[in-house]
Amino acid sequence: MIATLTTPLSFDEFVDWYPENAIDKYELRNGAIVKMPLATGEHSAIIGFLTIKLGIKIERYELPYAIPGDCLLKAIDDKSGYQPDIIVLNKAQLASEPRWQKKSVITKGDSVRLAIEVVSTKWQDDYLRKVGEYELMGIPEYWIVDYLGLGGRRLIGNPKQPTLSVYQLVDGEYQVTLFTGNERIESLAFPELQLSAADIFAAKTI
Repeated sequence: MIATLTTPLSFDEFVDWYPENAIDKYELRNGAIVKMPLATGEHSAIIGFLTIKLGIKIERYELPYAIPGDCLLKAIDDKSGYQPDIIVLNKAQLASEPRWQKKSVITKGDSVRLAIEVVSTKWQDDYLRKVGEYELMGIPEYWIVDYLGLGGRRLIGNPKQPTLSVYQLVDGEYQVTLFTGNERIESLAFPELQLSAADIFAAKTI
């Protein structure tokens, strides 16, 4: 990731700065604007696969969810803003989001049903920074799809291998379950989902 400005900005200043119809994606990290690297083909393929699978479940079971094309999450500290690779929103909560209609900005954790990050570069951001931020926001479920097995050994085990980590909020704290093979993923947001970590990792090859 490449920092584009060094002057600390607030979240509101970042939103005002964000280029309209931008091709590149940006996040705000402790007041610094960061340009996100161009995704690899494997990274994009997994995002597309999961978006389709989750969208099918939303439609089939008439779940009260929506998957937007882009969405910016405002962190609690007002100095950071994140764009998950995939975000599933609670439709009923969007009416109480003051900035959703004009800027596609989410400020409340209970507006999010599921956030997903696909790891392909710097794993610390997804495993350390965003886990803490999303927990503080109260986002009930967060997946880290580490298809290259990049995460720290204390997080995904030793020897390292491709791992899907499912974080679920219990009494205000994340509890994590790791999935690595053909065992069906257990998701509170999508209890009917018939997918394994192996299915998701295999989607990197189109």
